[in-house]
Amino acid sequence: MLKVGLTGGLASGKSFVGHAFVELGCHLIEADELGHQVLLPTGEAYDAVVNEFGNQILDQEGLIDRSKLSALVWDAPERLEKLSRLVHPPVIAREESMLTEIAHRDPRAIVLVAAAILVETGRYKQFDKLIVVFCNRDQQIERAIQRGPYTREQVLARLSRQLPLEEKLRVADYVIDTSGAKQNTLDQVRAVYGSLRSLSA
Repeated sequence: MLKVGLTGGLASGKSFVGHAFVELGCHLIEADELGHQVLLPTGEAYDAVVNEFGNQILDQEGLIDRSKLSALVWDAPERLEKLSRLVHPPVIAREESMLTEIAHRDPRAIVLVAAAILVETGRYKQFDKLIVVFCNRDQQIERAIQRGPYTREQVLARLSRQLPLEEKLRVADYVIDTSGAKQNTLDQVRAVYGSLRSLSA
């Protein structure tokens, strides 16, 4: 099995690229989706996060409102670090469990793990290859605002706290530029897939 990290900055196109790889036959594990799951009432991080941040982060159904939680940690690095310590371990445990299950079913599988901070945390070193997705900064800002619920100022603040793109590109094995037309991105995905498939043969 070939384990491939997939990362990039805010609104850079990771999800689009990840699902394009799925269309070619790869497996995709999205850390953000696992983050949603561990914050559900039945999830591993729910109780700890509610105990830490209070009932103010809950909606009327008792679910964690991610926008309320985000607002609490947005400009508070120490609170964000605390949240990360509660959420990341169960997310990584779920990743590992899924990787083990996929390896058992499909020993020649190509598995992509999409996560925003693989380089920042050093986790990229645990993968066989690393793909970095990027687009130009103006597109990042525009896409992030369209996706919501952030204002331009909030997007700029978030980008200013992310690791510079150059640092991520420096450790990338493959780079996919999503600045152009979708077909151009898909052509790059196919080229990278061809290389990965030759490695996993």
